[in-house]
Amino acid sequence: MDSTAHEIVEQVYQAKNDSRAADELIAAYMPFIKSETAKFLKRPPEAEDDELSIAMFAFYESICKYSKRRGSFLSFAALQIKNRLIDNYRRESRNKGHISLDTTTNEDEDTELMDTIQDPKNAFESNELRDATRAEISELSTEMETFGVSMQEVTEDSPRQQRTLEICRKAVSYAKGNPEILSEFMRTKRVPLAKIAKGAAVERKPLERHRRYLVAVLLICAKPYEILWQHIVQVFERGGES
Repeated sequence: MDSTAHEIVEQVYQAKNDSRAADELIAAYMPFIKSETAKFLKRPPEAEDDELSIAMFAFYESICKYSKRRGSFLSFAALQIKNRLIDNYRRESRNKGHISLDTTTNEDEDTELMDTIQDPKNAFESNELRDATRAEISELSTEMETFGVSMQEVTEDSPRQQRTLEICRKAVSYAKGNPEILSEFMRTKRVPLAKIAKGAAVERKPLERHRRYLVAVLLICAKPYEILWQHIVQVFERGGES
């Protein structure tokens, strides 16, 4: 962790129990909050926009919820802001009688409309972020080969059902919170399915069916693939909402 990131983490932890420090942190990061709001609105936010107030509150929530295990604070805060803004949009759409983003499409009853529209953040991604994402994927793909797993196999192995996705989420959460599990995984190049199933209190069979998927996700947990980890978090959180 570089000195700037370390400084932010220290400020966040101080702000957890100090309302004045929290206010100062929010004020200091207003450009960041406005930037994340602009990504959603696809325009600079105005002072009177409800979305800006929602984003500020989401930033404060991020301060309260953040822990070092979650990785970069700003990445975590950006995800919280995005999720809050999406939740607000869904709520307003329902109140106005608009079709819900949770409504399934006719072509695929398992596909939500939310999955078919462009992510507001993507339109504002910089070339640097796209390059960094490609670099992470390339590095992950190379490392997965040492585990005998390909990207194609991971795609085929990804959980499709809500119940199975939730089991995998619990398994990954347990592994991420127990470094010895990740250490064993990296050392042996095998997913310790029995230990994870027992520790996460989930069935082992679904984990066995999605072992190659777990290889990829556990690698992302074990290494500093921050961009890919935020994607995994979004997948798990979206699955939990459906």
